[in-house]
Amino acid sequence: MSKTFYITTPIYYVNGAPHLGHAYTSTAADVLARWHRLAGDEVFFLTGTDEHGQKVEAAARNAGIAPQEFTDRVSADFRDMAQAMNISNDDFIRTTEPRHKAACQAIWSKLQENGFIYLGAYEGWYAVRDEAFYDESETALKPDGTRYALASGAAVEWVVEPSYFFKLSAFQDRLLAFYEENPGFIAPAAKRNEILSFVRGGLNDLSISRTSFSWGVKVPGDEKHVMYVWLDALVNYLTAIGYPEMSGPRAKFWPASLHLVGKEIIRFHAVYWPAFLMGAGLELPKKVFSHGWWTVEGEKMSKSLGNFIDVRPLVQEYGLDQIRYFILREVPFGNDGDFSKESLHRRINSDLANGIGNLSQRTLSFIGKNAGAAVPPKGSLTEADEALLAEAAALPAKLHAAMDKLAFHEALDEIWRLIRAADGYIDSQAPWSLRKTDLDRMNSVLYTLCVVLRTLGVVLQPFMPETMSKLLDYLGLDEARSLAVLDVPLAEGTALPTPTGLFPRVGV
Repeated sequence: MSKTFYITTPIYYVNGAPHLGHAYTSTAADVLARWHRLAGDEVFFLTGTDEHGQKVEAAARNAGIAPQEFTDRVSADFRDMAQAMNISNDDFIRTTEPRHKAACQAIWSKLQENGFIYLGAYEGWYAVRDEAFYDESETALKPDGTRYALASGAAVEWVVEPSYFFKLSAFQDRLLAFYEENPGFIAPAAKRNEILSFVRGGLNDLSISRTSFSWGVKVPGDEKHVMYVWLDALVNYLTAIGYPEMSGPRAKFWPASLHLVGKEIIRFHAVYWPAFLMGAGLELPKKVFSHGWWTVEGEKMSKSLGNFIDVRPLVQEYGLDQIRYFILREVPFGNDGDFSKESLHRRINSDLANGIGNLSQRTLSFIGKNAGAAVPPKGSLTEADEALLAEAAALPAKLHAAMDKLAFHEALDEIWRLIRAADGYIDSQAPWSLRKTDLDRMNSVLYTLCVVLRTLGVVLQPFMPETMSKLLDYLGLDEARSLAVLDVPLAEGTALPTPTGLFPRVGV
């Protein structure tokens, strides 16, 4: 029986253009979505854009256009980035859509009805750039006397205005009990410890409306107020499955299996969001995983340095699957990583061109020239054949374990271990010599290699869908390309087309 798997990226804030960091999160989510589809699960994959708030209103004003026109343009750019990276999302949500405004107002009304919202006045430090409130202990003074948020470096200003508040303080013990009962809810472990420390330190009630700007979802019954952008934004995960009507075709996907987020927004997803859901009487997501940031040649990406990387030109220059592979292989997921052309060239040449590219080309072109351009007969297998086939058969289970903990680098390590084993096997079995002495044995070796290549092609589809589709075409596979196909014997005699190289070398 298939399981449901609901995965989300954060909805990306439209005050700037999409860059490598956004592509990284989306690609990681895409790989997981594709992996679960391969495994036969029913998947719902959501991404989109976060389009309200003071920053967006200010950015639109600076651009000399209305906020809706501004958000239409930038949201379209994010959608284009997703298409350029071959992201297989099932829905793309925008917080300016009517369905989302209705969901936000519905959850507000539910929280109010349950006694968790009250009207007061907010006085405190607020960072426009972060759309976040900070305690004074979370800020510091610069030498010039201006105050900034320690967590992000953003300037903060003292704000005084009427505000509705959410009784976050009422959820401290419930949150701590939930974290205790669900130790895998927040990952990696360092982020779990950070959140536990924050919540144990005491929670203050949260200001959840503003009156000093108007670009947002109106508070039901008091339209002078717009909702705090983070309450608005987080509700998107419910909007997409049909909230408040939890009876439609997508309702089965709640609670979400995984919210994938950048480390700078872990608090919103691991503290505020669970509290909102508890307050509304809804189930909590199963996991929130925060990944690291990319630097560029050792420098943090910033507008002032002009080193923001738009992945689309990289895709044009190096190939889509090469970029997808690199960003998930280069660093353990959850850690920070550094982008450099030198590292990219090394990965493409050593892992892709010299690795799976060379293995597939030397095998399939040899079959084309020396074995009738068809899957050779299996014949009698030796201990060496059986050992390599056993290693291939064990691979999916190893990958399930790695993918469950979002260890993409470990999954790819396991795959490349099989590639290296296959390379060693070719060298030791020497089919080019067997061609002159023992054609039956040559065919058994080539059949074994075809089985291994099929395994590699199938399991690598989530990472490199276009190129692995080409490899599976070269192996004469029909449209059945899920993990289940690996349990079916490879059909001997299947005609194979003439292969071409999968990954050209670069920088040479």
